[in-house]
Amino acid sequence: MLLPSTIIFQFQDGQPAQTHVGASGESVLDVALNNGIQLQHNCGGVCGCSTCHVYIDRGGNELPEISDKEEDFIDRAINPRINSRLACQCVLPNASLEVVVTLPPQHFLGH
Repeated sequence: MLLPSTIIFQFQDGQPAQTHVGASGESVLDVALNNGIQLQHNCGGVCGCSTCHVYIDRGGNELPEISDKEEDFIDRAINPRINSRLACQCVLPNASLEVVVTLPPQHFLGH
């Protein structure tokens, strides 16, 4: 049985937070886009850019470990932090998690 996860999206531009449910195997990017949250993804969500850069404020330890490739792209992101991830690479495991994600302002095109 696949267990759903709860994703709480917070926005740095003043929008109210949104809570959505994601299924095992979906990425944080998938959940955002499926629920009308605009999150840039210039490469199509294949870890080929840094435009889906987000901050994982809670629940990040349960997500797949960051790869060297993802880390390289995060280094190119605007204002990277220790909790920075690419939303396309944060795939939800088969566990009932609560993940809190902060979306930086999306007013740039990125790399």
